[in-house]
Amino acid sequence: MEIIVGKTAGFCFGVENAVTKAEKELEIRKPVYCLGELVHNRQVVEDLTKKGIVFIDDIKDAKGKVIIRSHGVSKEIYEVAKAKNVELVDLTCPKVLKIHEIAEKYAADGYYILLVGQAGHDEIIGTASYCGEYFSLIEEPEDVKIALEKLEKTEIKNIALICQTTFNLEKFNKIADIVEKELSKKNLEVINTVCSATKERQDETKEIAKACDFMVIIGGRHSSNTRKLYEISRGVLQKCCTN
Repeated sequence: MEIIVGKTAGFCFGVENAVTKAEKELEIRKPVYCLGELVHNRQVVEDLTKKGIVFIDDIKDAKGKVIIRSHGVSKEIYEVAKAKNVELVDLTCPKVLKIHEIAEKYAADGYYILLVGQAGHDEIIGTASYCGEYFSLIEEPEDVKIALEKLEKTEIKNIALICQTTFNLEKFNKIADIVEKELSKKNLEVINTVCSATKERQDETKEIAKACDFMVIIGGRHSSNTRKLYEISRGVLQKCCTN
């Protein structure tokens, strides 16, 4: 039996950075509070809990120094923390912070934002808060119609399409194609904000799946990255089985 291990297996920079810096904070003082799960990996969260990190769900429960998770938070969290004089250690992934900047800029310039991503995901909740009043969330290609109907009611002519960093790139491209076709007469800016590390893992997963009879995806069950890799490998293997 041959076992192929992906070269891109393991944590991405954003996760590694967050975990490393969180552990350094623990060397300075304990306990350290963290708003939400630092990363979507149960084993990592349990290990950090044992080391002294206290995970909270509400910034109002914060005391002293509080870590911002790698997926980011909504802009209102920063405002509440400032009002409470809570010191923040912002470990949001730089790629996610970049999307916040992009969303805020286009919203300020009067654009309607089409935000592609997984509803309810921590990253999407944070990014949505930077999109202003006029935006729609698209999770599946079928959601485009509803989003464009909502857009039509605003009479806004400039549109920006952005995406969750860990979204399925193939699905994003499909959604982008539909949007471009439907909005061919409007000013549309398509910004592919899928993280390069995510793209590399998805591409490698697709290639490995083509050469295998069985795939094992290791990761947190509620991790967007893990779920997308599972979907990709399952899709490739099912296609191979039917051919």
